[in-house]
Parts: sequence; C-alpha cells; structure tokens
Amino acid sequence: MHRGAAEMDGYWRPVAGVFSSDPQRSGASGIALGFDPERCYGDVDALIAGEARRDDGIDAVAITTPNDTHYPLARGALDAGLDVVCDKPITHDLAQARDLVQRVRDGQHVFAVAHGYSAYPMTRYARHLVREGALGALRLIQVEYIQSGFATLLEALPQTNRLRWVLDPARSGLAVVMSMIGCHAQHLACFTAGTEVARVTADVTALVPGRKLIDYVSALVVFTNGAHGTFTATQAAAGGENDIRLRIYGEKGMLDWNHREASYLRLALQGEPVRVIGRGDPFLPPEILALGRTPRGHPEGLREAFANIYAEAAQERMARSLGESVPSFPYPTVEDGAHTMAFIEACIASRGTWTDVERVQSR
Repeated sequence: MHRGAAEMDGYWRPVAGVFSSDPQRSGASGIALGFDPERCYGDVDALIAGEARRDDGIDAVAITTPNDTHYPLARGALDAGLDVVCDKPITHDLAQARDLVQRVRDGQHVFAVAHGYSAYPMTRYARHLVREGALGALRLIQVEYIQSGFATLLEALPQTNRLRWVLDPARSGLAVVMSMIGCHAQHLACFTAGTEVARVTADVTALVPGRKLIDYVSALVVFTNGAHGTFTATQAAAGGENDIRLRIYGEKGMLDWNHREASYLRLALQGEPVRVIGRGDPFLPPEILALGRTPRGHPEGLREAFANIYAEAAQERMARSLGESVPSFPYPTVEDGAHTMAFIEACIASRGTWTDVERVQSR
C-alpha cells in the first residue's frame, strides 16, 4: 500500500529499507521486492549509517512497522536529519508525541502521518466547505468507525507474529481499538471540522466476553470551537466492514460522508434539496480536483488517498530544499498525531467523567 502510494505521482522513489525485524529475512525480502542488495539493511541503525555514507542517500523514511516501534524509529530518523512519513499512532503516549513535535520543529523537518481518510477528495472538499462557511457556525459533529476485526476472541486462536504484537498492550498501544482505527476517526472529525477536542467523557471497555483489551470506545465530545459531538470506534462489531462515517451539522445545514461511498459527499442545507457532490465534478476548486486521478464514476480508494499525503509531503520537502516559500499543505502533521495521543489518554482517563484534553500547540 505505502510503496505504491509513494511512487504513484513520481515524487518519491523507494531505494532502500529494512524489510523484516529478522536481519537475514530483511535482506532476502528486499531483494525479492527488487531493491539493490547493498541497500537492504538488517536494522534501522544500519540503514541510517549506510545511507549517510552514500552520495545518493535517502531523503526520508516511511515507518510502517508495529506500533511500539514508531516512536524510536521516528526519533532516530529525525535525529539523522531525515523527513518522516509515519503510520499511526505516532507514539505510545502523549509524552513521546510531544518529544517528536519538538524534534520536528527544532530540525524543521517534514513529518506526515498516514491518516488516509482525510486525504480523499471529498473529505478535503467537506473541509473546504466548512472553512468557507457553507454550514455556518458548527453545532454538532458525529464520527464513527465500525469494524469486525476483533469480533471473535482472537486471543484464543493460535498466535501469528502480527497477533502477538497487536494483542500486547505494551506494543499495540494504550487502547488497541484507538491505536488501530479510533485515531483515524478522531483525526477525520477534527481535520474536516477545523477544530480540536477540548473535553471528553468516554465509555471505554471490551464488547467481547473474556477480552482484557479495549475493543470499544464511545464518547461524548466538546470541541474547542464550541460544537458538541459523538465519537464511536469498535473492532468488535460482527459484520462491520471498515464502516467510517462523518456528519457535521451547522446553523445552515449538514455534510455527510461515508467510506463506503468515498467519492461522494452529501450536502443538505436547511430548506434546500439535498445535493450529492462527486469527485471530479467540474465546479470543484482546482486543489480538490487535483486530488483525483480518474474521471468521475471511476473508482479510486485508500491507495490514492495515501498518495495525496505522500505527494504533499514531497512538495513541501522540495520547497524547503530550494529555499522557496513553503505552501500550506493540509496533510496530517506530527502535531495532529500528538493531539490524537492527548485524545486517547483523555478517553481512557475519563471513564464516564468529563476530562479535559491536553493542548498541543499547532504548527
């Protein structure tokens, strides 16, 4: 997914990597993927050192490893002067996230977080409409991410390498459902509505009998812009299929987007017919049209959304390298990742009582 997205628009060329936690397998896997054997490294320290010795060494890293490795790998890359595209969550906790924020700012690095749902053309257009005041003052924001990946007691099954780290809270995160999917829902709501979460009271539990991990979080939310809202994320809903839905209500009307029909956005203004806006519609702003690659009606999906993040990170990096003014690209940043960690910690701490979400200064 990430390799194809990085290469899609020609901005990035993957040339080196660590392809397994086992050094021997890493080399063999990299060669099988078509990489130069000399640039298939056994660990990240070797990657950073080896590439630093080359005249054509790497400019950035993409971190798509188990959750507990995101922070140390990102920290090492930033300290080596590299830019970063990181899978979510960016860290285990807020303290680590704040450290990454400071390192990114000190080094003036590009740091993008792989929240692909916020890079679909129609979620970007929803954000545009909110910023333009199409809905008026926001009053209610509802977001949910419903999935069935944990609908059975996976803990009782034979353990694969992936299950071993996913089912270990020390490795997967403070609440596995938030690390895996809830962070996407929270970011999508905040990004599109142009706000952050100020306070939360959450139901944090496991739906599957016998489970000790958190597979369900549902919360009442108050945003910094005064809007109220609801948040629900679970991986324990049998039959759920990455069902992501966002609804934003303002004084003038509402927006409705869902991942099952990702190329369309519903706009309902009070007293007017409901409009269905599609990716590729000719009246869309140029920056929204540029996010799509095929005519209206042809399917596009998550890979293309990831590609938009990679493309924006690359364009910012090029501008910085050339000493040009840096455009304000809306890709998810390290600050966004830190706010997610603050939100997760507040949900866990609240357990039914209203709890403030710690603030992270925006870039």
